[in-house]
Amino acid sequence: MTISEIYVLDQDEALDFYVGKLGLEVHTDADLGFMRWLTVNVPGQPDRELLLVKPGPPAHDEATAAQLRELVTKGALGVTIFTTEDVRKTHATLRERGVEISEEPVERDYGTDFGLRDPFGNPLRIGQLPAR
Repeated sequence: MTISEIYVLDQDEALDFYVGKLGLEVHTDADLGFMRWLTVNVPGQPDRELLLVKPGPPAHDEATAAQLRELVTKGALGVTIFTTEDVRKTHATLRERGVEISEEPVERDYGTDFGLRDPFGNPLRIGQLPAR
């Protein structure tokens, strides 16, 4: 199992975006008392989870959480990359769902990809690798 984290400012809004718009599925949604453990995964890939976590306790004091929230909003915490079998179809579907597309599909040496942002400012890329 692999878990990667992405900082979000509101977990309910993140759930709506990552599941409702991107089409991921909820893996775990648990109230641990001191935090909400919310993970999603690509359908059919439950061993690869994305933890949608709010900056704050127990991992961060308030000053650090405030800095992280600012970096999220600026889109400065790195990019999350997904792959698809049909990048143009995925692009069209996400556009229809109202997802903010930051870069239209572009053919590159490694395949075709496009950019988007989640509601908080995190940059995401969706790409299609060339057939081998």
